[in-house]
Amino acid sequence: MSAESVPAARRVRALATRATHTLRTVALMLSPRRKPPTTAVPSALTTLAASALLVAGLTGVLPAVTAAALAVGSSAAVHAVLLIRLALAIHRGRRTFGPCRGAGFLGMGVLVGGATVVGVAGHPDEHLATNLGLPGLVATTAIYLLGLLLLPGVATTTAARLQRLLDGGAVGICLFYIAWLLAFTPHGGEYRRALIAGLVACAATSVALVTGLRAVRHRPAALACSGGATLSVIGLAGLVVTVTHPTSGPALWLATAALVVGPALTAEGARRNGSSEPDPAAADGSFAGYPLLAIPIGAALLATAYQLIRGGVPDRTAIVLGLAAVAAVAVREALAALTVRRYAVRLATREAHFRCLVAGSSDVTAVVDTDLVVRWLSPAAARQFALSEQDVVDRPFTAMLHPDDAGRVVEWLSAPGEADHPSLVEARLRDGYGRWRETESTLSDLRTIPEVAAFVVHIRDIGDRRVMERTLRQMAFTDQLTGLANRRAMLRAVATARSVPEPAGCVLVVDLDGLAGVNDVHGHELGDAVLIEVGRRLRADLDSPDLPARLAGDQFAVLTPVGSVRAYALAGRLATVLGEPYRLPGATLRLSANVGLAEVAGAGSVDEVLRRADLALLRAKRAGRGCVEWYDKSMEAALLRRMTLEQELPGAIGRGELDLVYQPVIELANHHPVGAEALLRWRHPRLGPVPPTELIPVAEDLGLADEVGGWVLHQACRQLSSWLHEGWDLWLSVNVSARQLVSPAFVPALRDALDAHLVAPDRILVEVAEQATGARPVPEALEAAFTAVRGVGVRTAIDHFGADPTSLAHLRRMSVDVLKVDRSLFADPAGRGAPAAPIMDVVMSLGDRLGLEVVACGLEAQAHLDAVLAAGCRFGQGHLFAPPTPAERVEAYMTDHRAPSL
Repeated sequence: MSAESVPAARRVRALATRATHTLRTVALMLSPRRKPPTTAVPSALTTLAASALLVAGLTGVLPAVTAAALAVGSSAAVHAVLLIRLALAIHRGRRTFGPCRGAGFLGMGVLVGGATVVGVAGHPDEHLATNLGLPGLVATTAIYLLGLLLLPGVATTTAARLQRLLDGGAVGICLFYIAWLLAFTPHGGEYRRALIAGLVACAATSVALVTGLRAVRHRPAALACSGGATLSVIGLAGLVVTVTHPTSGPALWLATAALVVGPALTAEGARRNGSSEPDPAAADGSFAGYPLLAIPIGAALLATAYQLIRGGVPDRTAIVLGLAAVAAVAVREALAALTVRRYAVRLATREAHFRCLVAGSSDVTAVVDTDLVVRWLSPAAARQFALSEQDVVDRPFTAMLHPDDAGRVVEWLSAPGEADHPSLVEARLRDGYGRWRETESTLSDLRTIPEVAAFVVHIRDIGDRRVMERTLRQMAFTDQLTGLANRRAMLRAVATARSVPEPAGCVLVVDLDGLAGVNDVHGHELGDAVLIEVGRRLRADLDSPDLPARLAGDQFAVLTPVGSVRAYALAGRLATVLGEPYRLPGATLRLSANVGLAEVAGAGSVDEVLRRADLALLRAKRAGRGCVEWYDKSMEAALLRRMTLEQELPGAIGRGELDLVYQPVIELANHHPVGAEALLRWRHPRLGPVPPTELIPVAEDLGLADEVGGWVLHQACRQLSSWLHEGWDLWLSVNVSARQLVSPAFVPALRDALDAHLVAPDRILVEVAEQATGARPVPEALEAAFTAVRGVGVRTAIDHFGADPTSLAHLRRMSVDVLKVDRSLFADPAGRGAPAAPIMDVVMSLGDRLGLEVVACGLEAQAHLDAVLAAGCRFGQGHLFAPPTPAERVEAYMTDHRAPSL
C-alpha cells in the first residue's frame, strides 16, 4: 500500500465513524410507531445526498474511493434502517413474523453490502480486498436472496422457494458458463477474483429476476425488490473487482451508482409489498420451469459446440460450471416431479370429490356451448330422466324441450347478463321414455372462463313438487269431508262470475235444521255421514254448470248461472230433496232445509253477495222449516233493525230507555175508569218508540225476558200503589209472554213486586195473548203456570181473544178470570154484510156460562161501542176513550171521569 493511501484510508474511517453516529441518531428518530413508516421521503433525501457525493468524487472534490464509500455507506445505512423499521412495523401490526421476514432480511442484506463496500474501500490492498470483498459479496447475495424468497406473495411454500432458487441458479450458471467459454477461457485463470464475483453476480441476478417475475401476488412490488437486489449485487461485484484499481473509467462510478440506487428501489418495493394483506388461500400454481430453463441450457449447448468447433477443449472451470448447471437442473427436475405428483394427487382428490357430488346430486348438469349444443351431461341424467350421453351430447339443447317452451328457454339462454334476467326458468323436458317432465333450470354463464367457455345449466325435476302443489291447491279449495268446493272456492267462483261485463246467476245458501241434534243424540260420526249424504244429493240434483259448496258446519251453497225464476225453482227442489229422510245404518233421520237466494249482479263485492244470501236465509229460517226466501232491501232493513235491537237492548233499563204507558179500562155504561192496562215501550234514541210486539221476542231470544218482565212488574206495581194511595179504586193489567209465564222465576218475581209495593194481589191482572194458549193440546206447563198465578191471588186474562182459534176446552181447563175480546169480533161483519152483534152475543153468553168477565179491546168508533153495548159487554178500552199515554195523562183522564165508587 502506498504512503499516499494511508491518510486517505484514515479519512475514510473517520467519515464512516461520523456517518455511523449520524445514522444511529436517524434510526432512533425513525423508530417504529403504530402506523407503518413512510420510506419515500428519507429514501429520496438519502439518494440525493449520495448522488451529491458521487458528483463530488467525479469533480475531484473528494477522492474517488472516498466518495464511493461515503455514497454507498450512507445509502446502505439509511435504507437498512428503513427496511428493518418497516419489518418491525409489519410485525407489530400483524402479530406474526411471516410477512415481516422479507423486509428484515433485505435490510440486513443492504447493511452487509454497505459494510462490505466501506471495508473494501478502507483496505485498498488487492489481497485484503479479495479476502474481505468476496466473502462480503457472497454473504450479501445470500441474505438478499433469502429476503426476496421470504417476501409475501413471492412463493407460498418452501418447495416453491427452493424451485425459484434452483431456477435462478441454473440460469445464472448457464449464463456464466457461456461467458466463461467465450470471454474468460482465452485468458486462462488470471481473473480468479473476477470469476468468483461474476459467478455470484450472475447467479444472484438470475435468482432475483426469476423470483420477481414469477411472484404469485404483489408482482410489481416483488419486481422492484428484485431489481434493487440485482443492482446492489451487480454493483457490489463490480466494486469488489475495480476498487483496487481506481481509474477515471466509468466502471467504478457505475458500480457505485448501482449500489446507491439498488437499496432505494428495494426499500420502495418492500414498502409496497408490506402495505397490503397477503392472501393465504392463494396457491402456488407456477411449477413448470421448462420454458424458463430451455433457453439458457440451449445457449450453453451452442456455446460448447462453438468451442469444440474452434478446436478448444473446456477447461476445468468450464467443466465444474457445467456440472453445477446439470446438478441444479437435476435437483430442480426432481422437485418439479414431486410438485407435479402432489398436484396430481390433489387434482385426483378433487376430481373424486366432484364425481361424488355430481353422482349423488339429484340435479342434472349440462354444459351447453354458445350454439346451444350439449357438450357434456352429468351421470344424474340417466338416473333422473333415463337419458344417456348418446341421446343428448352433441345435439341441440332445444331438442329435449317441449316446442311450446323451447322459444322461452332460448331467449333465457341468449341474455344471461341482463338486469331483469330471471334466475329460474321452467320448461317441459322429454325423458328417455318419451314422456314430458316438468323441470326448472338455473344458469351459470361461464363463457369467460377458457376451460369451460360455455353455459352450465342445472336442471331439476319438479314433477313431484307440481303434483304436490296441485294436490295442496285442490285441498285448499275442497271440503275434505264432502268433497264439495269450500268457502274459498265459492268466493273465487263468485268473483269469476262477477268479472264479466254483464254478470248473471244466483247464489243459494242452504242451511240444514236439526243436524246439531243429530250430533248430540247419535254422535258426530253419524252427523258426518249426514253431511256426506247431503253432498251426494247436491251433486246428483244439480246440473253441470252449477257449483255446490260446503261453507261451514251445516251450511251449504250453490252457485248457478240460471236466472232468478229457475234459481227459485232450484231452491225449492233442493229444500225438498234435502228434507227427505236420511236412511243411515242404525237410524233414519229427518231434517229440514231452508234456502236463501241472492243475485250475483247488484252487490258491491263477492262478500256482499254471500251476505245477502245469508240475510235471505235468516228470513227463511224465521218463516219456518223448509222455506225459501229471496233477498230484498226491505228485508235487509228489517234484519238490520233487529240486529240493532239485539245489540242495544242489554243495558236499556240502566240507560232509562224503557217506559210504561197506560190505557184506561172504562165501564161502558157511564164511562168511568175501573182499571188500566200497562203497556211496555222502548224509547230508542235512534229508532224511536219500539212496540212490545218487537221488543219481547228480542228479549226472549237474548234471555232477557225475566229481567225485563221483572222490571215491568215492579214499575206497574209502583204506579198502581201510588194511584191506590191517592184514592183511586183501580186494578191494573200487565202483559206477559207465554215463555215468561212458564218461567220458574215469574211467580217469585210477581210475589216480590206485590210485597215490595204493598199491592193487593186481586188488584193485578196478568194477561197472556191467545196465540200462546191456542196450541193443541195446551202445554201442561202453561196450565200449571195459570194455576200458580191464581194461587198467589192474582187474576188472569186471555188477551186478544178471537184473534186466533182457541178450543173451548182450553178455557175450561185453564184458570182464567177475564176475556179481553179482540176488535175483530165486533169491528168486522160476520159474513156478507151481517152485523157482528151475534158473534159478540155468543162471546158474552160464553163468558156468563164460564163465570168470566169480558172486556172489549180496540174500541175506536161509536159503532164499535154500540155493538158491544148491544151484546151486553160492560167494560172496554180503546182510542175511542183514551190512547195509551203516560201515567200523568191517565190521571188527568181519570180526574175528568171520576166515579163516586165502584
